[in-house]
Amino acid sequence: MASRADNIASNLSLANFSKATELRQRIWFTIGALIVFRFLSFIPLPGVNPLALQDLAELGRGGILDLFNTFSGGSLERMSLIALGVMPYITASIVVQMASALHPTLAALKKEGASGRQKLNQYTRYGTVFLCAIQGWFLASGLESFGAQSGIQAVVDPGYMFRVGAVISLVGGTMFLLWLGEQITSRGIGNGVSLIIMAGIVAQFPTFTANLFEGGRTGSIAPSIIIFFIVMVVGLIVLISFVERAQRRLLIQYPKRATQRGMMQADSSHLPLKLNTAGVIPPIFASSLLLLPLTITQFAGNSVDTDSGVGGVIVTLNQYLAHGQPLYMLLYGIGIVFFCFFYTAVVFNPEETAENLKKNGGFIPGIRPGKRTSDYLDYVLTRITVVGAIYLTFVCVVPEYMIAQTGIPLFLGGTSLLIVVNVTVDTISQVQSHLLAHQYGDLIKKAKLKGRSRKG
Repeated sequence: MASRADNIASNLSLANFSKATELRQRIWFTIGALIVFRFLSFIPLPGVNPLALQDLAELGRGGILDLFNTFSGGSLERMSLIALGVMPYITASIVVQMASALHPTLAALKKEGASGRQKLNQYTRYGTVFLCAIQGWFLASGLESFGAQSGIQAVVDPGYMFRVGAVISLVGGTMFLLWLGEQITSRGIGNGVSLIIMAGIVAQFPTFTANLFEGGRTGSIAPSIIIFFIVMVVGLIVLISFVERAQRRLLIQYPKRATQRGMMQADSSHLPLKLNTAGVIPPIFASSLLLLPLTITQFAGNSVDTDSGVGGVIVTLNQYLAHGQPLYMLLYGIGIVFFCFFYTAVVFNPEETAENLKKNGGFIPGIRPGKRTSDYLDYVLTRITVVGAIYLTFVCVVPEYMIAQTGIPLFLGGTSLLIVVNVTVDTISQVQSHLLAHQYGDLIKKAKLKGRSRKG
């Protein structure tokens, strides 16, 4: 049996990919959906002058909104229909998940299974529409005032009609992206929303690379900084790839059972606990929570008198929360650590796992089933989550702080690399799972055909 499984694993190659028709269809569907996403990022909002937006993008470059622009695939600087990307949905997901962990009614919905999850997803979409409307309004009004202060007419016909039309377009664009992500998840390969974020980041790679080497050619960026940055990127990719595959495997034993030969045999397996159970969720959640108020204050600050009390507060807030500033990095690191523990508690329930082991007769050697097993799982999970939180904080905060200090463009920091590497690894794992299922399907068909031929 083991040799047969090894043979199947060794046959997972491109030669077998041509035989997996369903997998090819899923991959082509995913590629097509991502192409649609990229096309939408070039369609500007109604009433916006695309040529004037290029000048405004240069004036606002280097700020916190560069990160938002990266996650949306450059849609923000072009003020496209999907300028807000999927970040409002992620923020709404944070609020709903935290509420479901704290509010008894929502917690009961979460335990109802598929119907409860569907209801929570509905609440998340309502929250997404609400956040899109708020961010879209400040985005439209800020674009009007920002262009006027800079002497650039970015909006052809400013006014309430433009703002209402922009809000409707932005809400529709974000909701379409959510629908597109759901279609990728169900009919394609990988998690749709994660792939959309990754596609936005990867789309910025050619521009970033060209700007980096152009800065080296003109002398604005020292060659030593370029070499250091390349080494840092390669090192981060290796570190992320290594840690994301790291696991703490707990030995699980089952009672002895009689075999066909009359012998007693004890079964054993392993319970894998990933070092980074939360994955890319903590930095995305922390970024989205910081981007929500900063987007509003940065665009609202352009339409508020800076000499007034409110204007002074907004300007001060933007200065202290600018990218690379100590307060921003501190809040970002705290957010990563918090969501690392929070999301781990959401996706892994030690009490439920211990109860399932007890029902199936499994136990951890030296640990009594039930409450003791639950406490032990919680103890082990807390310890590895501490290591995972330190790893995530280092990967996301330290490189971006160094990038901010050296003046290299923002959007290739640790957060972006973490998302790209994680999503790529998960997608490849799903492709391998489909190929493995296809191999087993072929073996079952061949076994049935041989059985029929022998009977005949």
